[in-house]
Amino acid sequence: MPFEAVDEEKAFRPGTEDAPEGAAGAYSAAQIQVLEGLEAVRRRPGMYIGSTDDRGLHHLVYEIVDNSVDEALASFCTRIDIAILADGSVRVSDDGRGIPVDMHPTHQVPALDLIFTKLHAGGKFGGGGYKVSGGLHGVGASVVNALSRWLEVEVHRDGSAYRRRYERGDAVGELVRIGASTRRGTSVTFMPDETIFTTVEFQFQTLAERFREMAYLTAGLRFSFVDERPDRRTDEANFWFQGGISSFVRYLNRKYKTLHETVIHVVRTMPTAIAPVSVEVAVQYREDADETVYAFANTIKTPDGGEHLHGFHRALSRVISDYAEKNQMRKPSDPPIKGEDVRRGLSAIVSVKLQDPQFEGQTKAKLGNSEVRGAVEIAFGNFLKDFFHENPKEARPIVEQCLMAARAREAARKVIDLVMRKGPFEGSALPGKLADCSERDPRKSELFIVEGDSAGGTAKQGRDRGFQAILPLRGKILNVEKAYDLTPDRAREVSAEVRQRALSRVVSSVELRALITALGTGIGDQFSVAKLRYHRVVIMTDADVDGSHIRTLLLTFFFRHMNELVTNGYLYVARPPLYRITVGGGRQTLYAYSDQDRDIQIRGITRGRVEVSRYKGLGEMTASQLWDTTMNPAVRKLFQVDVQDAAAASETIEVFLGAEVAPRRRWIEAHAEEARNIDTVV
Repeated sequence: MPFEAVDEEKAFRPGTEDAPEGAAGAYSAAQIQVLEGLEAVRRRPGMYIGSTDDRGLHHLVYEIVDNSVDEALASFCTRIDIAILADGSVRVSDDGRGIPVDMHPTHQVPALDLIFTKLHAGGKFGGGGYKVSGGLHGVGASVVNALSRWLEVEVHRDGSAYRRRYERGDAVGELVRIGASTRRGTSVTFMPDETIFTTVEFQFQTLAERFREMAYLTAGLRFSFVDERPDRRTDEANFWFQGGISSFVRYLNRKYKTLHETVIHVVRTMPTAIAPVSVEVAVQYREDADETVYAFANTIKTPDGGEHLHGFHRALSRVISDYAEKNQMRKPSDPPIKGEDVRRGLSAIVSVKLQDPQFEGQTKAKLGNSEVRGAVEIAFGNFLKDFFHENPKEARPIVEQCLMAARAREAARKVIDLVMRKGPFEGSALPGKLADCSERDPRKSELFIVEGDSAGGTAKQGRDRGFQAILPLRGKILNVEKAYDLTPDRAREVSAEVRQRALSRVVSSVELRALITALGTGIGDQFSVAKLRYHRVVIMTDADVDGSHIRTLLLTFFFRHMNELVTNGYLYVARPPLYRITVGGGRQTLYAYSDQDRDIQIRGITRGRVEVSRYKGLGEMTASQLWDTTMNPAVRKLFQVDVQDAAAASETIEVFLGAEVAPRRRWIEAHAEEARNIDTVV
């Protein structure tokens, strides 16, 4: 279903004041530098794109689009057109300068071939092609080429049109001039290699959300995106935002009640000892909601943050704390405002643009340039200080909410202390139902959380006592999302008092308190991931509807109250089998994890009588069967819990487990036809 997103606010396009002169600027083969070849990309693709699942697949598109965005940042591109074509390939076109096709002065091959067949070849290594670029490593185009079954490039430049084809990274034939052209720009079409990726099916919504972000970050740049695959309805998205990241923040807050109308928006170019850094920050607070902050470097999303985010948080905490003190808003009995307090209800975008970004890893998840921290801290801190001074009516609600968060944090700490002192584990280091392991190194230890004493007994017998601990939980644990006990019309208005009461309910739950104690991290203000006793925490529930529900409740608890277990990669989900297939009276035993898996395995059996038994729960397995299928590190199916978009995950949890019924009902009605037998779905 087509949708349009257009904003008419004033444009901000960093870099235009320093744009190279002329239609093509100083961008030719002479600006292309080569550092090394394309070896090992197909052999170890994860080193370059992070993974070979759907995330790695979509990363290919981002790399090509990032190159077009670089042209826009240099003020040579005004629109980017992306299409998922009928055959499943993707085409990315722009109206930039066009990739150089002239001969490289040193390597004596067309510059186009260098860019698409050699790692670390491009105009982004000090050769003068770009001043600001997201393609730090220069591996984008060449890696996409290496991991594609085929790739075609069409270049319109200097009055001519050219075409080049590659197959699995190698050039096919010659660079061909296909005629005269009055246009300019580059079009890249590629088909991912199905022998490398676990899936080659692109998700329209995943790509559309990324392009929306890019449009916000490059104000005035138009993105047009269409899905032309015949097996689905035609989807289309167009993004063009003159308001930039200020509009981005308003979009994030569209469903929330905000504390102040104005989006606090600062744009500064800051000098550093290395090179100037363009800093842009937009902030708006919501009424007592979770933090939503996205950080970008040269339009590249950095989900793991980095120096720019450190500088932002330091400035925010310092200015708010100083304002509370100087204006006598903090009472003597109030606790000091901490970093976590100023993040309550915070919605912000932090974007920096710099000449030589130092990302950690090829997927660019974290920015490492130390000079950026000071640039952001000074630029945003000075602006926010002046804004608060000039706009006290907007400043006071923000600071007051931070003070309320500090009071709630302190009150919650006291409640937890009180409850834990009164709890049944007083004087005992660990809950009695925990069957601990002998290993004391958290890095080598595992905790399996199982449902019920029956499964717990089997797991205790089947485990390796050396490094595997077992904690059985009785029944379905507390739904922490409903612990706030709010009416639907107040679902987003969580006061400090309500939050304190909710945390009290969490630590008052016998099962959750046992889990908290076993993990050793504490909770609330006392939480410390450094105290975690096991670096592999495994949710192991039955492969049925009830087991899925318990797993969901546990995931919600960890996401809301121990999020660092998720972000640090400590949380896992075990996948036990659904079926046991016995062949020839016990001569051979097979296990199946879905109905489809069962049918495939049965079809492959050519001799002997086949008996199939359905496991109704982990308690039905023998200890040896549970070890062989679900606990043995050599053969088990273990999935690491990973959250790619925390804001989207939070919204999903709120819909399915929150107090409001209407959003849940609307979702069910919209997706009723997609219902499956979820007893066979992990």
